[in-house]
Amino acid sequence: MASKTQSCFEDFFPIMANKLGGDGLVGELCNGFRLLMDADKGLITFDSLKKNAAVWGLQDLTDDDLRNMVKEGDLDGDGALSQMDFCVLMFRLSPDLMEQSQFLLEEALHQELKGCY
Repeated sequence: MASKTQSCFEDFFPIMANKLGGDGLVGELCNGFRLLMDADKGLITFDSLKKNAAVWGLQDLTDDDLRNMVKEGDLDGDGALSQMDFCVLMFRLSPDLMEQSQFLLEEALHQELKGCY
């Protein structure tokens, strides 16, 4: 269910990736993860997301919205987001970055295959 307050989303990840490089972007994602995680569990839980949501401007999201965010990124089904779950989710939510990543992967594979002949 969508929240009552819809915001316009502009995908800044490709710009960040170009500016920071791969390692820098992953570092920033790790920093974001730490801002939202439960310090005792080392995971982003519904409760930690709700508690820390204002940091990301998400204070107007409903509990259902926050639960759905955790569910969307929960790759292993444990009801929380690990750092890997969080990073994968952030990439999945950035179609432009995913497209760029696919291009870079295809380019790397092409170069690798050229070296095999």
